[in-house]
Amino acid sequence: MSALEILLAVVVALGLVGILVPLLPGSLLVAGAVLVWALSEGSTTGWAVLVVAAMLIAAGAVVKYLVPGRRLQRTGVPNRSLFAGAVLGVVGFFVVPVVGLLIGFVLGVYLSEWQRLDHRRAWPATVAALQAIGLGILIELAFTTLAATVWAVAAVSTS
Repeated sequence: MSALEILLAVVVALGLVGILVPLLPGSLLVAGAVLVWALSEGSTTGWAVLVVAAMLIAAGAVVKYLVPGRRLQRTGVPNRSLFAGAVLGVVGFFVVPVVGLLIGFVLGVYLSEWQRLDHRRAWPATVAALQAIGLGILIELAFTTLAATVWAVAAVSTS
């Protein structure tokens, strides 16, 4: 493997970690690394790998919102509560470094559901929202890992 491919492997690894720890744009880092590799490769194989990886990442982005969204609709958590969670998550991200995003999201969903329902039913709705977010993260991680695997196999086989 060349020095560029080793550097790109580090970027891909950082991208995969960025999916789990939402401080980095994980899928975009992986897609960008595969794009740089395809440009440097300049072959049909490079472009084919880029297309496959991009399709996997795009499919993951779509599935990541569809599946958890359906679960939330079945549990009755409205989009208003998710929006409140997102707003307080962004605020929490800047107020409390690293864990503020999660704390803010949980607090936002809980407060919105508490206002809509009551305190006994607000917590189960908050847990359902957290489970849906976790499922979305796992879906994105799975599809992006597949894309990274396609790239890694191609990078090793073309070296």
